[in-house]
Amino acid sequence: MDILSFMFTNTILLILFSGIADGIDVFTSSQSVSDGRTLVSRDGIFELGFFSPGSSKNRYLGIWYKKIAVKTVIWVANRSNPINDTTGLLMINRKGNLVLLSRNNGVVWYTNIQKGVQSPVVQLLDSGNLVLRSENDNDSETFLWQSFDYPSDTLLPGMRLGWDLRTGLDRRLSAWKNSDDPSPGDFTAGVELYQYPDIVAWKGPNKYVRTGPWNGLRFSGAPMLRPNSIFENGFVWNEPEVYQVYTVKNKSLISRYMLNQNAYQGQHYIWNEKAGNWMMITYIPRDICDNYDRCGPYGSCVSTEVPPCQCLKGFKPKSSQNLYTMDFNPGCERNKPLYCQKGDGFIKYVGLKVPDTTNSWVNRSMSLKECRARCLQNCSCMAYTPTDIREGSGCALWFGDLIDIKLVQDGGQDLYIRMSASEVEPKGNDKVKIAVTIPIAIFIVAGVLLVSCYICSSRASSKGARENDVINDRNIEGQREDSEVQLFDLALISKATNDFSIDNKLGQGGFGPVYRGTLVDGQEIAVKRLSRSSGQGLTEFKNEVALIAKLQHRNLVKLLGCCIEGEQKMLVYEYMPNKSLDFFIFEKTRSKLLDWPKRFHIIGGVARGLVYLHQDSRLRIIHRDLKASNVLLDNEMNPKISDFGMARSFGGDQFEGNTNRVVGTYGYMAPEYAIDGQFSVKSDVFSFGILVLEIISGKKNRGFYNPGNGLNLIGHAWDLWKEEKAVQLIDPLLKESCNLSEVARGIHIGLLCLQQHPEDRPNMSSVVLMLGSDTTLSKPKQPGFLMERKSPETDSTSSKLESSSTNDISMSILEGR
Repeated sequence: MDILSFMFTNTILLILFSGIADGIDVFTSSQSVSDGRTLVSRDGIFELGFFSPGSSKNRYLGIWYKKIAVKTVIWVANRSNPINDTTGLLMINRKGNLVLLSRNNGVVWYTNIQKGVQSPVVQLLDSGNLVLRSENDNDSETFLWQSFDYPSDTLLPGMRLGWDLRTGLDRRLSAWKNSDDPSPGDFTAGVELYQYPDIVAWKGPNKYVRTGPWNGLRFSGAPMLRPNSIFENGFVWNEPEVYQVYTVKNKSLISRYMLNQNAYQGQHYIWNEKAGNWMMITYIPRDICDNYDRCGPYGSCVSTEVPPCQCLKGFKPKSSQNLYTMDFNPGCERNKPLYCQKGDGFIKYVGLKVPDTTNSWVNRSMSLKECRARCLQNCSCMAYTPTDIREGSGCALWFGDLIDIKLVQDGGQDLYIRMSASEVEPKGNDKVKIAVTIPIAIFIVAGVLLVSCYICSSRASSKGARENDVINDRNIEGQREDSEVQLFDLALISKATNDFSIDNKLGQGGFGPVYRGTLVDGQEIAVKRLSRSSGQGLTEFKNEVALIAKLQHRNLVKLLGCCIEGEQKMLVYEYMPNKSLDFFIFEKTRSKLLDWPKRFHIIGGVARGLVYLHQDSRLRIIHRDLKASNVLLDNEMNPKISDFGMARSFGGDQFEGNTNRVVGTYGYMAPEYAIDGQFSVKSDVFSFGILVLEIISGKKNRGFYNPGNGLNLIGHAWDLWKEEKAVQLIDPLLKESCNLSEVARGIHIGLLCLQQHPEDRPNMSSVVLMLGSDTTLSKPKQPGFLMERKSPETDSTSSKLESSSTNDISMSILEGR
């Protein structure tokens, strides 16, 4: 026996009889934790012990959730030094260090505390923190060592991501290499200690994602981390420490943030006790614009634009060639050069993720006025912004080119960029005129709106409208607080539609007809007129007005206003000249106009619109009636999701709902919704999956029926997929224009969206990433609703579509069980 084995065997013999009992949270220098034994936090939340990840046979010391059925490891001690047998032993040595031993490897891992300590103990806290402390000292500030200072791939509530400047400790996350190997991968995240600190994720040695610096309320480029009802972010920036930390508002909520090496994403999860799984509530990067320096110097990335890279006002592309590709962009240059000696000025840009802070300077005691003056004095200063947007105080300056700028749809902050004096807005008297004119105009418009509201209300009352047909004043006021909805006069709408002429009728929805109209100024509109006998009552009407008025996205139909006079209720939308998607893809002649690039563009646009509804808008919105006839096409064939009469909105901490009144279109509904009335964002994902198959095949899900096996389009696609013949699903009209591998990937993504169980389906943000990349896709499980009960005639909706241009609802009402 060699000396190492002899020493290890003797150590085992000495402490074997003093090993800990399962279930305790503390052990002393006379005790140990061997493979097969565990340490459990006081309230049974976390457990420490030895484990083998995935299919690996290697043994690691780690911490995981004790009460969760899905074993989720949040910290690993010996990440890069696995034990290849079951002789692992955790103990406290004579110097007070925590040491991990094994028979074959000797010392596998240790804490390396330099100063000695009397009566050391090790404790696993209910926060998930493993600490080494003196027996009689419970002060977290004097822990001798703690696992929270040496994170693996996971950040828990209360953990600090960043620096202790007194000791030089840098707390960073690093992803597991894969599910079988917890050793550090090349995807890492931490705080960069520039003058203006920033949270950065790296892919190998290169910057990959940047949140933008903390501005007093949030990180300027990460709207998903803004204040919400689930968690609260904080950023500490002082002489001793610089770090980010988050806490959950509901202490019973189980939450974790982790790095995913396979997806190269930072993902925030909460535990869904009802479903028995982890639910991802946000992630980064969410879109192409989150990737570092996507658009080059002075380029602003706008995720809703094509191409996404746009030059800031006052700048132009560096190259006359179209270099705004997915992989390379040379950036922008000034229209007019700076002339510092003769005096420059600044243009204010609103709602941006501020540039990379590598070459920045900060003074947090300055006012914004002093900040501007400081930048103006230095000809190398290119931009400035307040460091605290709550009071407009503090000063951050940038030197050199400004890179990694992004337009943030709902957030961001103001950035003042140095420009030639001739590019700057008018000064002096012009500013005074503007300052006076705008408030007066706003006052006049507000007065007109109030008078219009009073007249409309008076007319409705004078006509004896029933009580339940009158919009409650509080609801109207609540809607106006969040949006400006134009109120159209009935006479104006009647004139625009030629007295609702049959020649102007675009289609017939479940809630009433839709008419084309032209306003006095020549603007074309689409008017959805609520019929008295329709299923959509005042509640649904108010719901649609309130919801759509708050939504602004290029892939959502735009509400121009409404008309409410007596029993007349109408919605006025932008007119879509190319009608709806089903007008093209289900008709042989017109479908030729939609080649594969156009269809793929439509799939991507609908996906981006759903991402906005599900996570980027101020409310989480579930559409509940997504289908081809509710996807409108503008004059450039850009898709716009319409018809929000059946939509449901939720607060930031809600993800699903239940109803006894199932509405929508059978054939597009998810199984859990159609059968049990349970709906969530994953219900829309299911509907999107059907839409993808319809766009690719040119066939309706319920219009397709195989009498031999009773399969609908979903079942047919699934059979072809299993037989590795998925390309046979492709519309024959696409064969000349399509990229077979791209279409096959589309079918694959569609089937992932159609999986039977909602927890198996991807969220729409993941779908967008799948559509825009070549990452490996997981294998889909069996879809829901493979069979038709009978051969359908055409479609099972409760309405017939002619040539819809806007919100014609098709709905079926089922009684929930």
